[in-house]
Amino acid sequence: MKTLTNEKLTIIGAAGMIGSNMAQTAIMMKLTSDICLYDPYAPGLQGVAEELFHCGFEGVNITYTSDIKAALTGAKYIVNSGGAARKAGMTREDLLKGNAAIAEEFGKNVKTYCPDVKHIVIIFNPADITGLITLLYSGLKPSQVTTLAALDSTRLRSELAKHFKISMDKVENCRTYGGHGEQMAVFASTAKIDGTPLNDLIGTPGLSKEEWSEIQQKVIKGGANIINLRGRSSFQSPAYISIEMIAAAMGGTPFRWPAGTYVSNSQFEHIMMAWETSITADGCQLKKVSGTPEEENALQKSYEHLCALRDEVIGMGVLPPVNEWSKLNPNIR
Repeated sequence: MKTLTNEKLTIIGAAGMIGSNMAQTAIMMKLTSDICLYDPYAPGLQGVAEELFHCGFEGVNITYTSDIKAALTGAKYIVNSGGAARKAGMTREDLLKGNAAIAEEFGKNVKTYCPDVKHIVIIFNPADITGLITLLYSGLKPSQVTTLAALDSTRLRSELAKHFKISMDKVENCRTYGGHGEQMAVFASTAKIDGTPLNDLIGTPGLSKEEWSEIQQKVIKGGANIINLRGRSSFQSPAYISIEMIAAAMGGTPFRWPAGTYVSNSQFEHIMMAWETSITADGCQLKKVSGTPEEENALQKSYEHLCALRDEVIGMGVLPPVNEWSKLNPNIR
């Protein structure tokens, strides 16, 4: 079986629903011949491995371990879904304290066991913060750590397709930026509906301003809706999209959606947030993001919300003050 690479891909949290789906997706997409599954819950991890063995895949060596040193040693790519999952009634931000500590430990383990890793994708929430913590403690470059933020954009595409009763293929360039949480910036100015700019349709009989506001709220509450419908948090969509991200980092098909990335420019400083990016074998590079004044204002508010979460983590002692970050990771300016 020809694969994108023969380098080691480690999936953290592989006993969970997201992790196990990531493993199967990575194998089916033929990303690498070397996949290592890690989870501290050994029985569940073995069960996932056995299931994958039973699939009869060829050309791939699947290993599994509950030893983090063994899992990370030699890893060139990592996708981490190993935090606590959202439950009914919880926001992504409710997971902050426990998952911040998990991200800190993970970042330190990366620095110890696989400092030459090429790319890491962080999934567990609040991903903007857990990704930032991982970046700082791992010592990696900002271009080497991304987070799953694309789900909000794919949910926008889905909601618009349902509203207009058209194929999702006819809904183009849906974008949300900023936080992957309750305070995100849902853009209209980038999108087209069957070739027509979405902004030209808002306020018409086809899409009233009230209906557009409702769609924005459905996107913001998209994860909570899955929990209400299925009784558990999303796992199929984050698994697939995160593997698309790591595939792009391996040199595969370019990633189609915004990614969570480290942003520090003249407008937004020292934050991890959803942004327009290009993920390639050279890492994650930032592109330009611009919108209407209303959208820019929403993005600013989202940034301020993320800064408050970041400062809360600093207050917990998980991260040092921003002006000391370069001491923790010299790649951070």
